[in-house]
Amino acid sequence: MFVGETGVTRVIQRTCEAMKDAGITDPYDIERVRKLGVIDLPTIQKKANLHFSLTLDLFGNEISTNAANAFHAGLKGRYRENRLDDDHKLEQSTYPVLRLIDGRIQNEDAPALSALNMRLRDDYVNDANVGIGRWNKVIESFGIPFEIKLPHVAFHRHIGEFSHIKTDVDGRLLSDAEWASKRRDFLPDDSDKDFIESLMRPHYEPGQFASWIAPPKVGIDNKPGEFEYVKIA
Repeated sequence: MFVGETGVTRVIQRTCEAMKDAGITDPYDIERVRKLGVIDLPTIQKKANLHFSLTLDLFGNEISTNAANAFHAGLKGRYRENRLDDDHKLEQSTYPVLRLIDGRIQNEDAPALSALNMRLRDDYVNDANVGIGRWNKVIESFGIPFEIKLPHVAFHRHIGEFSHIKTDVDGRLLSDAEWASKRRDFLPDDSDKDFIESLMRPHYEPGQFASWIAPPKVGIDNKPGEFEYVKIA
């Protein structure tokens, strides 16, 4: 996660630098920000919503007998298993699992063995929030009134407990019609994709960087930024 977090940090930093140099204080003045050749913060938020929700699907169903069987076989463990203070068998333990119960999203205790995917996902969400916090410190350092947030775990899901419902980024249930009308507010659309792709232009000179990303604090293997890492004939 460190590599991705650092890369996005550089994108956010460059956006904030460009906004400050241009005297733009409103992060939602998207058209003006985009004219600077950087990716606006609301679009970065929408990309975070998309990739976070898709990543959660990779953990599979919250309740899984396959996960329990893999744990018993020694093929699956918990995050930092050696730091957990229990019997490591989970035969009598429970773990809270978010589920849709009577039209409400709420926790319900489930056998810890079958809730292993849920626990791993919770650990991932906690770790991801740490990275989000670092991004927000960059934005805050420029005095820009904007905060990136992770969407609710029920948002835009295709696998698991919430695959059959629609919610907004705060976890409020939406009808299909409401989702269709608000989807563009939550997720990147074709126009966002086209704009980002328009920025993807090659730079071949050592020390040059694209307009939408800040230079790294230090080069690979502590080399200077203008070091010729790749020789192009």
